[in-house]
Amino acid sequence: MNFLAICAFGLLLAACATKPRETAKTEPDTEIVMPPPAVTRGEFLIEADKNDTWNAVGQIAVRTPGVEYAGRSQMMDIYSVRYRGEDFMLQTKAMLLSDTIRKTTTRVTATTQDGKPIDSDAAADLLARIQQALPAEVERVHAQLLADAKAKAAKGKKSKGKAKKKSKKT
Repeated sequence: MNFLAICAFGLLLAACATKPRETAKTEPDTEIVMPPPAVTRGEFLIEADKNDTWNAVGQIAVRTPGVEYAGRSQMMDIYSVRYRGEDFMLQTKAMLLSDTIRKTTTRVTATTQDGKPIDSDAAADLLARIQQALPAEVERVHAQLLADAKAKAAKGKKSKGKAKKKSKKT
């Protein structure tokens, strides 16, 4: 009996034990970092050749008030610009033909200097301006490139004709 009394007394004591006081959970002082955007706000597609689009984007950019032109690379399809105090790149990229894209189409977007999507008011505003002016500018650039090619071809034919005449005289 003593043994049972001691066990019961031990269980009573264990049941009366106080729990350690819960401390208030404090979150560390860290800044909440938003993940980078997956796409650029304002990017768009246009049914046009990539080369014509790239040339037209450059023409629009240099004529847009507030845009500082820093450089370009046709091989990489980019223009480096500064707009509203922010540096970024304008990029054109040909889209692959598919079930949904049946005509030659180009994506126009903006990226950070290291090529990542950008989500800023400056980039979105400039892309909106470019999107509005681009169809007419693509037509103008395309017509200019055709006229330049025709003029070069005509000049080449004249040069060959003169060379033949000179060779007949000798």
